[in-house]
Amino acid sequence: MSKFQLFAKGLIKENPVFVLLLGMCPTLGTTTSAINGMGMGIATMFVLMLSNMAIALIRNVVPDKVRIPCFIVVIASFVTVVELLMQAFVPDLYATLGVFIPLIVVNCIILGRAEAFASKNTVFDSMLDGLGIGVGFVLALTVLGGTRELLGAGSLFGRKFITGDGILIFVLAPGAFMVFGFLMVLFNKLSARLNPKAK
Repeated sequence: MSKFQLFAKGLIKENPVFVLLLGMCPTLGTTTSAINGMGMGIATMFVLMLSNMAIALIRNVVPDKVRIPCFIVVIASFVTVVELLMQAFVPDLYATLGVFIPLIVVNCIILGRAEAFASKNTVFDSMLDGLGIGVGFVLALTVLGGTRELLGAGSLFGRKFITGDGILIFVLAPGAFMVFGFLMVLFNKLSARLNPKAK
């Protein structure tokens, strides 16, 4: 697999949200707007990329019996860094995302990539994998949040496009499930057209 394929697989073929269905809690909980979805996605991507690199560095010195606890400590360290940076530089976004920031520690995307990929590959390959999966996560959350914001509030990234009120259900929990379902079907139809061999 080439370096580009290693990065690109996270965008479509192994998209964590629309294909692997991982990280559903932050996906549905934080995507009431495009900026919230993008902020959560970028925070997760940062943690994923750096924790993958760190785990690839220490993979040969960590005993098998304590592998998972060590991975969680590494991930928790990077989540703490992200949390402090967000608190300092984007306090409004930090306040909006609330409890979902510390919960990045137990996000199955990050622990799954650490166990399935970073613990078996080089630092550079692990960074590319983390970046690809992270960008796929950012795109999925931004599209989901943008769609919900546009339908629910008539705005996108806080800019009003439609006068009047939107359809309230789309910014509530049931709207998250509905929009996610439709986007997942659309994503899988498009990816099947782009990659007919995968059928």
